[in-house]
Amino acid sequence: MKKLIPILLLVFFTFHAAIAQEDIFGLSTKSKSQKSESAVGNAFRNAVSNFSFEFSAGGNYHLNETDFSSQMPSRYPIAQFQNFENPRELSLEDTLSLKGNNYAYPVNLGVRINLFSLLTIGGGYGREFGNMSSMRGEDQELSFESGKYTFDKFYGTVGIVLYDAKKRAKFLSWKYRKYGSQNIYMQSEKNQRIRQQYPWRFILEGEYGTMKIRKSYDSNLLVSQDPYYGIALRMERDLSEYTKLFIKTGAEVRSFIYQSSEITDFQNIKQTLFGAQIGFALRLPGTKRCRIQGCGVVMKHLHNGVEHRGSSIFNFQNRKVGQWY
Repeated sequence: MKKLIPILLLVFFTFHAAIAQEDIFGLSTKSKSQKSESAVGNAFRNAVSNFSFEFSAGGNYHLNETDFSSQMPSRYPIAQFQNFENPRELSLEDTLSLKGNNYAYPVNLGVRINLFSLLTIGGGYGREFGNMSSMRGEDQELSFESGKYTFDKFYGTVGIVLYDAKKRAKFLSWKYRKYGSQNIYMQSEKNQRIRQQYPWRFILEGEYGTMKIRKSYDSNLLVSQDPYYGIALRMERDLSEYTKLFIKTGAEVRSFIYQSSEITDFQNIKQTLFGAQIGFALRLPGTKRCRIQGCGVVMKHLHNGVEHRGSSIFNFQNRKVGQWY
């Protein structure tokens, strides 16, 4: 009995010290822990952890159309390309519906901020390498000087989170609402499903921005003063708390002006793009990596009340059974 008392006292004080710093077995027990020793550093790290940087690339199919009408149609590079047995000369009264299509390949660099898992706000810079074919309609063809172009764009985005892990947890709670607390089996099943890592996120995103011609397919082409706009569905999959892959599919609408210094009138060219992109995003880690000598904890844990992460940003910090790789 005399030997047992010192052992119990040792266990008690060890457990009390662990509770005092909320660092039981080296694991964080707080949902939101202090990330820095100072209040300013903690606020800075919490703010930084909401930002992510991303890179994406993909392909677009674009449709181009214009209602051609001019006081001087002969000044335009437009000519008949078929049905030569019925030659036709354009007059002032003629209005032609001209259309064309081809492909483009965008590359984007962006930054994004997550607001309470409800909204996302971002912006970035993109470059688009594309091909442009002539526009045809009613046996007439409007030709351009070159078949290739390079555009730069500066854009902003606003997105609404449609479904993610938090919304899934709320949906499961609603789905199991008919089972009372005394139904231990169903309550256990609900809690187990809620605790599962759900890596998917679906976002409805709007985009707007301005275009700049880096290399034009025709020297008479100008960018419209109106901003372009687009809408897309973005599907994300978390690789860890800080990294993710995403696929974005959607449409864009933008306008150009075809005008020469020798011609008083001009033609509006409307371009509609349908495309998909795949990308990689990296969220800035607000929690510092544990550098304490001899600490082998690989999960998130506390040292002197400050949260540390024990694994690389490319791994989940608090991995489940079977994920310890």
